Amino acid sequence: MNHLLNLNLFDEASLTQMSKEFNEAKPYKHLIIDNILLLEIAEEVFVSFPKEEVFNKRYKGVNEFKAEGSNFEDFPELFSKIREAFHTKEWCEIMSKITGIPALFSVPDALGGGLHQGGNGSFLDIHIDFNIHADRGIHRRVNLLVFFNKDWKEAYGGHTELWNADMTNLDKKVFPSFNRCLIFETNEISYHGYAAIKVPEGVTRKSFYAYYYTALREDAAKYHDTVFKARPTDSPLKKAMTPLKEGAKNFIKRQLRNLGITFK
Repeated sequence: MNHLLNLNLFDEASLTQMSKEFNEAKPYKHLIIDNILLLEIAEEVFVSFPKEEVFNKRYKGVNEFKAEGSNFEDFPELFSKIREAFHTKEWCEIMSKITGIPALFSVPDALGGGLHQGGNGSFLDIHIDFNIHADRGIHRRVNLLVFFNKDWKEAYGGHTELWNADMTNLDKKVFPSFNRCLIFETNEISYHGYAAIKVPEGVTRKSFYAYYYTALREDAAKYHDTVFKARPTDSPLKKAMTPLKEGAKNFIKRQLRNLGITFK
């Protein structure tokens, strides 16, 4: 961990300030940390970032168009080391200090860490995330994203959008700049996503993700998968299709889960 992350950022005084910023942020708890990795490590990640073709999942549907990879055995070794750095007990304790959520931990599977990537036209509609790990029965509490988009231009788009609780207003846009980390609480109102990007050939939106959990709480919301929401500016057709599709998907997944059948 010490050879990858910029631990100089996380002295006690800084952690106290980060916790304050995280817990006071709107529209829901979040924090931006720049230069999260040591510069030479971030540069190496950018240069060696795997091609989309290597990723084991590709999504192209009504609500998302991107690639996702948790098949670290197919990536350069550096990426496994980065995943390990963000899963250590030491780092999870830092995450707990920042968020105020005790006993955070991550898991060594596709729902613990991986990579995202998308080329021209890539998008991820506004959504809240699944709330309970389907196999392990643990409660998802916090997301961490690290962006690796060098020389990214404003015109490319790809900002992470943070929407308010009733999806009536885009309250904040986070520019996906190089070596920037975004941490946010995952709950029933943490609506986020990004609009379709416009990038030249050969340019992609790149990020690493890690998810953090606690033991399942008694007051946790009923199990659900990702829940997409239409933006106020979306077409009437998309506004009609999205809730129908999401309602059917989550109903079916809940029924299957009740039968002991789960899907990642």
